[in-house]
Amino acid sequence: MSKFLSIAIFCLIFFSYTAYSQKKTLQAKSITENITIDGKINEEIWESTSVATNFVMFEPDNGKPISNDKRTEVKVLYDNNAIYISALLYDNEPEKIQREITKRDVFGVSDHFSVYINGFNDGQQDFRFFVSAAGVQMDCLAIEDSEDFTWDAIWDSEVTVTEFGWVVEMKIPYAALRFSKADKQTWGLNFMREIKRDVQKYTWNRIDTKIGAVIPQAGILQGIESIQTPTRLFLIPYSSAYYQQSDIGSDTTLKAGLDIKYGINDSFTLDAILIPDFGQTKFDNAILNLEPFEQQLEENRPFFTEGTDLFNKGGLFYSRRIGGAPSTEPATAANEEITNYPSTVDLLNAVKISGRTEKGLGIGFLNAVTERTKATILNNDTGEVRKEVIEPLTNYNMLVLDQRFNQNSSVSFVNANTTRNGDFRDANASALLFDLNTKENTYNLYGDFKYSSINTVEDYDGFKTEIGFAKTSGKYRYGFSGKYVSENYDVNDLGINFYSNYHNAYANGSYRIVNPTKVFNTFKINQYINFEVDNTSKKLQTGGFGTEIKATTLSNDYLEFVFEFSPFKTFDFYEPREYGRYVFIPEKFFAALNFTSNENNAFSIVIEPSIIKHNEDGRNSYSIVINPKYRFNDRLSLAYTLDYINRKNDRGWVDSNEIGIVFAERNREIVQNDFTGKYALNNKMTINLTARYYWSYSKNHEFFTLQNSGYLTPNSTYAQNKDRNFNSWNFDLSYSWWFAPGSEISILYRNYGLERASIVEKDLSKNLKSIFNSDLTNVLSISIRYFIDYNAVKNKF
Repeated sequence: MSKFLSIAIFCLIFFSYTAYSQKKTLQAKSITENITIDGKINEEIWESTSVATNFVMFEPDNGKPISNDKRTEVKVLYDNNAIYISALLYDNEPEKIQREITKRDVFGVSDHFSVYINGFNDGQQDFRFFVSAAGVQMDCLAIEDSEDFTWDAIWDSEVTVTEFGWVVEMKIPYAALRFSKADKQTWGLNFMREIKRDVQKYTWNRIDTKIGAVIPQAGILQGIESIQTPTRLFLIPYSSAYYQQSDIGSDTTLKAGLDIKYGINDSFTLDAILIPDFGQTKFDNAILNLEPFEQQLEENRPFFTEGTDLFNKGGLFYSRRIGGAPSTEPATAANEEITNYPSTVDLLNAVKISGRTEKGLGIGFLNAVTERTKATILNNDTGEVRKEVIEPLTNYNMLVLDQRFNQNSSVSFVNANTTRNGDFRDANASALLFDLNTKENTYNLYGDFKYSSINTVEDYDGFKTEIGFAKTSGKYRYGFSGKYVSENYDVNDLGINFYSNYHNAYANGSYRIVNPTKVFNTFKINQYINFEVDNTSKKLQTGGFGTEIKATTLSNDYLEFVFEFSPFKTFDFYEPREYGRYVFIPEKFFAALNFTSNENNAFSIVIEPSIIKHNEDGRNSYSIVINPKYRFNDRLSLAYTLDYINRKNDRGWVDSNEIGIVFAERNREIVQNDFTGKYALNNKMTINLTARYYWSYSKNHEFFTLQNSGYLTPNSTYAQNKDRNFNSWNFDLSYSWWFAPGSEISILYRNYGLERASIVEKDLSKNLKSIFNSDLTNVLSISIRYFIDYNAVKNKF
């Protein structure tokens, strides 16, 4: 090969790579005329606007250009109120476009088009707006490796399916976005198209999957200049009516309240909730909890799920603390009993302010107040009744400062404070975090330092610190980290943390393919080692090795295999329920398999078997999850999930008395049945069914006394009945109609019951019969929420 030819080839490759990897730019065009969002794109102004095209496959065959018969063309207009997006999505087989109708924020089996907008172009956070070929909206706040679909914005969209494919038209008000106050805006922008039947995703600006970070790989939107955004003030009044019937009688409740959203400026928003009503939120999954820790509950209240990404930094915020269970129990005499102990504390009001300056400083402030709550106590000798405060008037607040820089790095400060009125416990926790990435998103250095302080009868404080390093790009990646948690680290007044007083070392290495092979569309294997050592005793708390394999076949079935091996003797420092005590855990291994069939098929199924085997005669645990789903058509689908766990010769704490700490060897079974159904009348009106039956028992057959060494010795004298039989039933049938943007009418029928017993009944049919013959509670509720835009009202008057 001649020297000239070699230089020419080198230059061609270099300039091709440079052109291919550089960010694409799209110009938005200013308009003064009205755009009708009807999915037809028939206004003349669209013809003279720049086009975003030449999409590239994101997955599975990363980097492959889209074919001409599926070409995609997107345009952007803007005025002082919103940006407008049109998309022509060509398809040579339009009859095969998937169009399942779902409720909002549920993707289903549909083709999708989405726009990713980063108003600060800082490579850190996207506002993402999706619309399916059935016209269903989805939206989320996205940071790297996390999408928060609990966030809901108010925006318009319409779609039409044509003979050449399908058409999308969107109007996204500035109120749904955050951006700087610069006269000339420069936004990060990307578009994504999903062709569901082929399980393919394409983006306008290429996202290279060899690079771990996705958000910094967006293109650029320019041309938005001199906009005069309107006042962002939204009022959401609501009214609800509840009728409840149970064994103690019936009751009717009427509620009314107001949510307020106010745009302090184009970057910051205030959200306030006055007289909250969470009566129609999803039910909590009650379980038989024999663990040493509380059950961690999912947050279902919209105020505490929408736009709380800033507050979740540092892990100091567990929102279920606000309005959760009281923090104390009343003191009672020997002749007294508690006749009424409220399970939750009422929330009086809450407010949050969040946003980000044009220099990348994110600021979040949240404040909530809960009311004083009392328990009722009966004197059995005199018949007198008294009340005692179990939770005083309490203020919770969070402050977050998050400085982003260099497109992909950040330093954050977080403070969580709980102040209870009177002599009750107060708490404060702070965290300093850093997340540093190289400019090319190749390497990542991260860490934190957290400090907690408790003010109670005896004040104490503690800390936690961690540092880690990882290679985050390429087919081969690795990482390692270290952690130290002090003895008195406690963030459980506004956060949640189970483990303290240990130090940890972790390392992993992984390999992945970025383009399909002859066998797999995707494939990743990760191997890791993890060790945790108790600070005081220097005994091993956790120690083992693990392998994870995740793959997608060419027929789009998903496979996952996990294997963990702990060949060391370890000790549990929490199961004894007494500080300084611990119990021996023998060597063990864990294996799990997940098979998920192609969800594009009308019938799909998930099968997840697993096993835990201890190095102790007969001490094993088996479980299986089976989840079949059938989609009858684009409107109707049904799904069932069986989750079964069988633990043989499990060992756990049952009692502490003057003799010592008593453990039991026991057999346990857990059966959970979930049934869900959906019927969509249209893309704004759905009927949804959720039913759950949970049964679990614990049958003790041998007792032990815990020795100071951590080992168990037989206890032949303990004779108390600590067996447990637990039944829980929940049934929700709901109707939802989004009759206007942000406005909803919902009707819910709820039926539920719960039974606890100390006599084990192993016949499942008898347990079912028992709970359905019990006094179930029935609730019928109707709720109306109406979205009012201040500007629309102002213009009318």
